[in-house]
Amino acid sequence: MRLVTFTAGGQERCGRLEGERVAVTAARSMDELLAAPGAPEVGSLPLSGVTLLAPLPRPRTIRDFYAFEAHVKNARARRGLAMIPEWYHAPVFYFSNPNAVYGPGAGVPMPRTTGMLDFELEVAAVIGREGRDIPLEEANRHIAGYMIMNDWSARDVQREEMKVGLGPAKGKDFATSFGPWLVTPDELADRREGFRHRLDMVARVNGREVSRGNLADIHFHFGELIARASRDCTLYRGEIIGSGTVGTGCLLETEAAPWLQPGDVVELEVERLGLLANRIV
Repeated sequence: MRLVTFTAGGQERCGRLEGERVAVTAARSMDELLAAPGAPEVGSLPLSGVTLLAPLPRPRTIRDFYAFEAHVKNARARRGLAMIPEWYHAPVFYFSNPNAVYGPGAGVPMPRTTGMLDFELEVAAVIGREGRDIPLEEANRHIAGYMIMNDWSARDVQREEMKVGLGPAKGKDFATSFGPWLVTPDELADRREGFRHRLDMVARVNGREVSRGNLADIHFHFGELIARASRDCTLYRGEIIGSGTVGTGCLLETEAAPWLQPGDVVELEVERLGLLANRIV
């Protein structure tokens, strides 16, 4: 299934995307729909007649990991730094801002304090079932679905923060985009390879391709991320687990284009998960 949150007639609703139509459900929020995926249908609308929001406009939390080895190596090499041996010991993450979420097509405000605005091409998993100290072999059963994630980054602000040895903080918490829909795991079963999925990932700025990678290249897979996040901590339905940036999945790594400016359109496309586009405003 492809699950969506949308507005129509001034109301926020949730539904299941079926071709070019949205089956409107009785669920009042995505959290309710995740709790009862078979919620009864109460109407149908054309996709062209609704405005899609982020699948979870108000997530409980956002944990964004650092799980692609190529991204870490590339970003550090740009600064003349070697790889961190400790990175291989366990996946690490930071908490982002669940109150600064943007959906597909939404304008993303450029922070006033940055001259180095960047995107990050990622995939996010949404927790669908509560768990604590989740064993690795059971972790995937706690995933309700996957969606595209753009972890917007103010690189100059982030750089100064990280010198202190804490963060990222203000370099990240102004915006995160998700969408266009949440794809349930059964839709991706034929692309699964062990604990990973083989899905092409592409980023474009103003229509020009600047990044290409694959979700199967992730070093720490989502099962490992969930097991780590749930250690001594309960994960609840509606929490988001980000993969971190795929290799070459940002301007910081490649300088494939100038830093983003107002008016630029960033498109992130992941096979089977759709296309997430936002304009900088």
